[in-house]
Amino acid sequence: MHFDLLQSISLAGDPATPNDDRAGMALRHAWVIDGATDLGPPGLVGSQGGAAWLASEAQAAFTVAADGAIETIFAGVADRLVAAYARDRTREPEGRWELPLASGLAVRIGGDALECGWLGDCSGLLRRGGQVVRLGPVADDRGKEIAHAASLAQHGLGNIKKNAPILADLRAGRGRPGIRVLGVLPEWMAEVETLRTPCAPGDELLLMTDGFAALVDSYAAYDTAGLMAAVAEHGLAAVAAELREIEQADIACARFPRFKVSDDATALWLRIGG
Repeated sequence: MHFDLLQSISLAGDPATPNDDRAGMALRHAWVIDGATDLGPPGLVGSQGGAAWLASEAQAAFTVAADGAIETIFAGVADRLVAAYARDRTREPEGRWELPLASGLAVRIGGDALECGWLGDCSGLLRRGGQVVRLGPVADDRGKEIAHAASLAQHGLGNIKKNAPILADLRAGRGRPGIRVLGVLPEWMAEVETLRTPCAPGDELLLMTDGFAALVDSYAAYDTAGLMAAVAEHGLAAVAAELREIEQADIACARFPRFKVSDDATALWLRIGG
């Protein structure tokens, strides 16, 4: 079996800011990456922002990964990120908050099973016949970020880089011990969460960064089955337009508390071929 690409889309949250998401596929593995928003200006790894730098390095590592178990693929990506940071770092970080990190989810076809591995909050959906299986972290974790944003709403939401109290709060929580993310510290990537589930030709997958999965996890515009059905009927571009319409209708981030009006949103729609 192998992956066939149906559609892909990647939208910057703000056209004035680089898109820190990445996505890609090979014959038997595919992935999405979501670089964590920089909490300071570029400089640690050169002129490129840390999120874009890390996402690009992870993209390159997944692209050249040899076929192997999903744990082996992630181990190779981790080795490359640690080595790239040692090569490109220009100075000591101002704090752990400046260390680049990202979320990443990858899938691989191994025999008659789909292997999924993830670090962070990217997610996926697998449709087999009339059943939709969620891949990646549980949706409840998204509620913690929503509650966190709501607790800081008195400072004004929507643009963290122009809001000193919120920026300070996010810096205090960034890079904390025990997190599981793609990054530049080996301990962050030491324990990849995995799932194995049966798959067959004709099954379809939707791999998403959290900016796209917000349609389910933050805005409740769809449940998982409904989102897969909407993509199948209308395509990724139409569904992404609906996502942005929801966000633009709540530009004050009052109905849906969040730190940015719109996040980078990326999705990869695949079918398993025989």
